[in-house]
Amino acid sequence: MGPVTTSPGGTDGVALASARGRWVLASAVLASGMALLDGTVVNVALPTLGRDLDASISSLQWVVNAYMLTLSALLLLGGALGDRIGRRRTLVIGVIWFALASALCGLAQDVGTLIAARALQGVGGALLTPGSLALVRATFTARDQARAVGAWSGLGGVAGAVGPFLGGWLIDGPGWRWIFLINVPLAALVLVAARHVPESRATGSGAGQRFDVPGAVLAALFLAGVSFALIGASGDASVVTTVVPGLVGLAAGAVFLLVEHRRRNPMLPLELFRSGLFSASNTMTLCLYAAIGGILFMLPVQMQTTVGYDALQAGTATLPITVLMLLLSAPAGDLARRIGPRLPLCAGPLIAAAGVLLMLRIGPGASYAADILPAVVVLGLGMSLFVAPLTATVLASVDAGRAGLASGVNNTAARIAQLLAVAALPLAVGLTGTAYTDPDALDSAFGKAAWGCAALFALAAFAALAFVRPRPDDWHGDEGNTPHCTANMAVTSPPLEPGECGRRS
Repeated sequence: MGPVTTSPGGTDGVALASARGRWVLASAVLASGMALLDGTVVNVALPTLGRDLDASISSLQWVVNAYMLTLSALLLLGGALGDRIGRRRTLVIGVIWFALASALCGLAQDVGTLIAARALQGVGGALLTPGSLALVRATFTARDQARAVGAWSGLGGVAGAVGPFLGGWLIDGPGWRWIFLINVPLAALVLVAARHVPESRATGSGAGQRFDVPGAVLAALFLAGVSFALIGASGDASVVTTVVPGLVGLAAGAVFLLVEHRRRNPMLPLELFRSGLFSASNTMTLCLYAAIGGILFMLPVQMQTTVGYDALQAGTATLPITVLMLLLSAPAGDLARRIGPRLPLCAGPLIAAAGVLLMLRIGPGASYAADILPAVVVLGLGMSLFVAPLTATVLASVDAGRAGLASGVNNTAARIAQLLAVAALPLAVGLTGTAYTDPDALDSAFGKAAWGCAALFALAAFAALAFVRPRPDDWHGDEGNTPHCTANMAVTSPPLEPGECGRRS
């Protein structure tokens, strides 16, 4: 099959109802579903991983953060790569890479090998995560794009909802290795479907844009250095494990800002932050997703170690959060378009904070109906209320032509927030070594973590009250001129790409 060049919104393309259209949708959904399944089940597996591999809390932090580190650092670069060499080709490379790294994870005999394989998985995820949606938006006809993105988002959301249940069943049944090995047959299905997918790549000036490799490397060094310092401080702290990597990370961050300021085509255009609304909304993103990442890192461990749940019960217990996100995020976005974003962005985080504080009741002898379910439902309601308005506020803060870039920066900020939260939270609550296996020590640390995450939610609500106007000039209630987001794929990250954004002249 010869390659074809298409562009989002173009008049040519593939019809959704055609056989080829179904193949394109299947390959995109399966590819993004792999990453979503992996992202939702690893936290549930942490206690089992710790027992089987004799891992400390710092090692378990790295099992999560090694993936988030490479994913966060390379996410924007992965999207640009698809525009340059072809979206289908990038997706195929990402799927193969992700599958091989998943196999290494599943075969790991020690925690060091698992951490290294997880870092490799993140590289594949950086190709898969933006690539699957970009393929959908570039391949289908303009008439079918909205329905195709909606189907991709909905089916991907189902994968996210099934993830904790499937992961818990695999962990308690065949074993934790299968939460990674299951990606191998899924990848084979994607490769079969991708044989029927036409190639597409960017046209015009975007096709010749150079990659910001120095920016990506410096960003990775910054995140790695800070993570090493924070995680090292919660273990056997020394100058080598804390001070040196911390200084290297901070220096890399400073050089990154200098390089991005001077580079003609930077990965992160710093002029975006001249908008006070853009800066404020991304600050809110850091607070909100740090709180989400922190509490969802601690909660499955708390339920298994302190309450006595098995992996399946712990995975299923948080299912209401994902279901509420799937059902209520779109209506919440519609509400924000009618009344403005300030109220949802103030009320949503405060409701989420209340849900986290209700988790203080989750301890020895806790009942699911009386203690766990109310907490996760309230948390899910709060998250459903603020996710779509937050992303739409980010889009409203920049010119329409930079909406895709702004959304990518916001998505990266959310992942960085989760990475840093997982790195810092155990240190902040005094959870070191193998204390996570002690119900009393873990229960005490979990209570402190709940208060800290609730404070982050409250801080985001205060930022919304202070910096988000009741009705920004761009939001006039006109559906055709309202910035919005088309795809809300996961509990732990904002939508990957915006919808069409209009502006009044």
